[in-house]
Amino acid sequence: MSKSTNTALGLLLGGAIGATLGILFAPDKGSNTRKKLTEEAIATKDKIADSAVHLKDQVASTLTNQKSNLDSQLETIVSSASYKADDVITTLEKKLKDLKARNKKLQK
Repeated sequence: MSKSTNTALGLLLGGAIGATLGILFAPDKGSNTRKKLTEEAIATKDKIADSAVHLKDQVASTLTNQKSNLDSQLETIVSSASYKADDVITTLEKKLKDLKARNKKLQK
């Protein structure tokens, strides 16, 4: 995970723990404390869900970019190999032509 994602998750978790401890130590009725804890838990769950969606989108975007880069690099490599193969074939054809010419001289 990236540093920003770790930081965001750390802040969310720290905020949730701090709010929970603050509610637990505050002088209030039990029913009010439970209600506040429930509300805080729901808010934290929503924040974590949003962070997870953001992280998923970020990973999907990164994968798409990497796939695009890989496709581009592969195309470049294949094209380069094709040109090199063409050069090798041309060189071999010249050598073959020379060998045929020498062979004809020997056959006379």
